[in-house]
Amino acid sequence: MKRVLLTFAALAAVTAAAPAMADEALAKTKNCMACHSVDKKLVGPAYKDVAAKFAKDPGAVAMLADRIQKGSSGVWGAVPMPPNANVNAEEAKKLATWVMSLK
Repeated sequence: MKRVLLTFAALAAVTAAAPAMADEALAKTKNCMACHSVDKKLVGPAYKDVAAKFAKDPGAVAMLADRIQKGSSGVWGAVPMPPNANVNAEEAKKLATWVMSLK
């Protein structure tokens, strides 16, 4: 019985992590990771810092998705974020949702 419960617990953990891994893979394929990382500043802010900054903003996902597609400037300093023409609206929302899920 204990083995069965451990197996279900492991399966639940992998299942819960799968969307996060998939969205990180999407970030890699869309070249987001050239300027950002999950936990440290590169050219742009760490994704965890973005999630923390906008944690209390109920419109954060929509705002970030818009910035992913259209770019932004002045939010994190002098270096602007260029628009990512390779990301469609659905992908931008997935990426923004993933970023906001990071703690």
